[in-house]
This record gives sequence, structure tokens and C-alpha cells, in this order.
Amino acid sequence: MIKKLVLAFLVFEFSLFYSGTILAQSNTPDTLKITLKQAEGLFIKKNLRLIIQQYNIDNANAQIITAHLFNNPDFSFSNGIYTSGQSGGYKEQAFSISQLFTTAGKRNKNIQLAKIAVDQAQYQFFDLLRTLKFTLRNDFYSIYFQQQSAKVYNEEINSLTKTLTVFKEQYQKGNISQKEVLRIQSQLYSLQAEYNNLQVGIDTVQSEFNMLIKEGPSTIIEPEFNYDLDGKEIVSKIPYQQLLDSAYNNRYDLKLSKTSIDYNTLNLKLQKATSIPDFSLSLNYDKLGGYGTNYLGAGIEFNLPFFNRNQGNIKQAKIAIDQSKFQFQNQQEQVESDVATNYKGALRLEKLYNTFDPQFKTDFNHLIQEVFKNYEKRNISLLEFLDFYDAYKSNTLQLNALQLSRITSLEQLNYVTGTPFFNK
Repeated sequence: MIKKLVLAFLVFEFSLFYSGTILAQSNTPDTLKITLKQAEGLFIKKNLRLIIQQYNIDNANAQIITAHLFNNPDFSFSNGIYTSGQSGGYKEQAFSISQLFTTAGKRNKNIQLAKIAVDQAQYQFFDLLRTLKFTLRNDFYSIYFQQQSAKVYNEEINSLTKTLTVFKEQYQKGNISQKEVLRIQSQLYSLQAEYNNLQVGIDTVQSEFNMLIKEGPSTIIEPEFNYDLDGKEIVSKIPYQQLLDSAYNNRYDLKLSKTSIDYNTLNLKLQKATSIPDFSLSLNYDKLGGYGTNYLGAGIEFNLPFFNRNQGNIKQAKIAIDQSKFQFQNQQEQVESDVATNYKGALRLEKLYNTFDPQFKTDFNHLIQEVFKNYEKRNISLLEFLDFYDAYKSNTLQLNALQLSRITSLEQLNYVTGTPFFNK
């Protein structure tokens, strides 16, 4: 009996442990370690906005099929049911078939317009791809460098937490003053508040990044990246004119603006052609017609363009051409401004960053470790210890921010030129 109770108790304990473990695992957010190349692969396969835009291309291709189709012929048939006059009038039957023919090349012009619409849908797709890819890469780098900054806060917070515990014990023993304890507490609370604000920023960027690669909102992203731009001259090696020419040739928003001119120019030709009437040819048969039995006739039908010659649509088409030309010119000027501004900024950041000694970060990390050891040995005062830590934190955060600014400036040049000059 006792053995059974012990066994039942053990089973109960195990079930509680197992269910608790499963619950803990279900509440633990997933961590996804990912490289930039892997992130781009997931983005291309899963991003819903790209999939939606792809359907627009398919719809535009379907319009080409529609434009190629000819008008269906019209057919009519009538059969006599009753007549009070001529004997046998109910045997009357009449057939008619007619076909509409378009004039002035309207069909071909509609086909050409549909093909331009396909180009426009494709340009919109690739421009959306360019924009979202730029956002994805920027988010990736932003998460990485902010997490590096978060590690600095974690190290300092953990260190000060341990120090505070020791100080409280020493204060209880009367070995140190309350002022020192409060000073550590104040510094710790300040760091925790700063860390929380930094984490809010990381969470915001991660949320956008997760949407781009279609990961769950609870997934924690850990970018795997090795920053290796120290001392490298990248921007200065590429002539500005090469960047500008690349933007002219590869910016899909610029191509889209150019196709608007082509579309509106062709549409003007279509609207002028619309002023020329189409015509219908018909063939008619009447079994008991007024001209005798088995009457067979042919006819033509078209409207007379005395009043409506499509003047309004022709005028609108001319206005649309002028408008699209100015829009294209404005887009060109915007491209030139984007390339010039971002080239200057990237060049300035490159020169600034290359003035830093690459060994500085390693030396500074070693120094702060020695500072902590000396403080534990009471070789330096509390204020000196905290000053060193503040300097370490500020310099590390600034260096992370500078590295992020430099690499995002390269990504910005990729974006404004529409060309992956500097992809890692």
C-alpha cells in the first residue's frame, strides 16, 4: 500500500514538473539567429506586400489577353407565332448576324497600352522590392548595433547590482557611509531606465523586421554580423558620376515615371482614333419578307461624327502628356538630389570613422576591466569608478552609433542608386 502511495506521489510530482516545463517553454519567446543573406531569402519568399504586388503584374498580363481579343459577332433570330392577315404568316422566320470592326488601329493601340501597363506593374513591383529591401537591411543593422549597446548596459547593470549588494552589507556593518550606497543606487536606476528605453527601440525595429520576413511577433532576432569596415575606403573609390548614371539607369521609380509619358502619348493616339467611327457589317435573311420569300440582304452601320468627335478625351490626353513630362523632370531632379546628398554624407562618415584608431575599442575594454579590479581593491574612489564607467558607456554607445551610421549610409547609397554597390 505504501509503495503504491509513493509511486502515485512520484507520478504526480513528475506530471507537475513536466507540465510546468511545457508551460515555461510555451511562454519563452523563440530566438532566431540569422544572417543578412538568410533574412533576405525569407523576405523574398514570404513578404505579403511583394506577393500582393506580384498579383498586379498577373492582372496586367491578363489585360493583354483581353486587348488581343476580337469583338464577338451579334446574332438574332425571330420566328412568327401568330398573324391575323396573310395565311401562314406564323411560319415567318428571320435571321441576322453582324460583326463590329474597329478602325484606325484602335485594337493594336489597346494592345500596346496593355503592354505598357505590364511594364508599369513590374516597375512598381521592383521599386517596392527596392524600398522594402532597404528597410530590411537597415532594420537588421539597427537591431545588431542596438543589441551591442544593450550588452554594455547589461554588463554595467549586473556589475553595479553586485556592487550595491556588497555596499549594503558593508553599510549594515558600518564600514561605509549611506551616501555611497545611494550613489550606486542612483546610478543603477538611471542605467536601468536608459536600458529600458533602448529595449523599447529594439522591440519596435524587431517588430517591423519580423513583419518583413513573416516571423511571429514574439520571436527575438539575433543578427549574426561581423563589422569589417575599419580603415576601408569604399565610397571614395567610386566616382560620383558613376553613382548618378547608375541611378538614371536602375531607379525603377524613374522608369515608371518615364513609362507614364509613353502611356499618355499612346493614349492620345488612341483617343484621336476613337473619333473615327467603327462600323458593323451585317448579313440578313428573311423567309417570308415583303420582297418575296427567302430574302437575303447585307448591310453596313456606323455613326456620323457630326457632334461628338471625342474632343474632351483628346484634350485630357494632351494635358496628361504635359503633366507626365513635368513629373518625370521632377523625378529626375529628385534622383540627382538624393544621390548628391547621400554621397556627401557617406563620404563624410567614411572619413570621420577612418580617423578612429581600430585598437581603441579593445584598449578601452581592457581599461575598464582594470578599473573595476582596482575599485574592488579600493585603489580608486567611487566617483572615479563611476566616471570611468560613464566614459566607457558613452564611448561604446557612440562608436556603435557611428558604425551604424556608416553602414546605413552605404545602404542609403544603394537605395538611391538602385544598385547594390556596397552590399555586405
